[in-house]
Amino acid sequence: MIRIENIRKSFGDVEVLKGVSTTFEPGKSNLIIGKSGAGKTVMLKILVGLLRPTSGNIWYGDINFGELDKKQLRALRMDVGMLFQGSALFDSMTVEENVRFPLDMFTNKTAKEKLDRVNYCLERVNLEGVNDKFPSETSGGMQKRIGIARSIVLEPKYLFCDEPNSGLDPTTALLIDELIVDITKENNITTIINTHDMNSVMEIGDNIVLLHHGELVWQGNKDEVVESDNSVLQDFIFASPFLQRLRKAALAGGGKL
Repeated sequence: MIRIENIRKSFGDVEVLKGVSTTFEPGKSNLIIGKSGAGKTVMLKILVGLLRPTSGNIWYGDINFGELDKKQLRALRMDVGMLFQGSALFDSMTVEENVRFPLDMFTNKTAKEKLDRVNYCLERVNLEGVNDKFPSETSGGMQKRIGIARSIVLEPKYLFCDEPNSGLDPTTALLIDELIVDITKENNITTIINTHDMNSVMEIGDNIVLLHHGELVWQGNKDEVVESDNSVLQDFIFASPFLQRLRKAALAGGGKL
């Protein structure tokens, strides 16, 4: 579990986050959504420690993130996995070397132990036998799966995903969503996903946090989205006239989208 308390972040005179408080629970797909400039990326960077909040607290379980020294922070980061928007694979490394990289950085495992773990993670994302390929020899969907394999290689308690479906076709995006959900539930991971993908919101949103101008203006799950009368949420989710008509028809018929 990750709990944030009254998080504020300013850059000069501009306050980007304005006292956000919420809880992200383990075993669930926790989504952060909002329009460009809402504060989603800043929030994610603060949660993983790339930015320091101006004020407020972040709790990883019973650990106050802001009070950790360098040694303690390094230990905590072994419990954190990160899936970057562009996969962020090393072009000069093979798939196996990319996935093994966190093990080389943070563990003293033997070469065989590392290889066994790498192979397990590649099998888990349905990429057996691609160890010796380079990222340039794989598709965009495969690169995202390689990124997932690398993000779980340290058996993290916390997984952060930045726009995991960016640049993917709808079918591949659905497969990536399902893979993240399965891994989250199997291992009871606290997974936080920063996304613009409305399919993800409606399909896997166990806990959805909507940011608007740096404030948390709505929180709920995928089943509560359609029925919500929050105007900011409806403007965001049902931005197109077609989706607005679809929602009205669903509500009129007593059904769901």
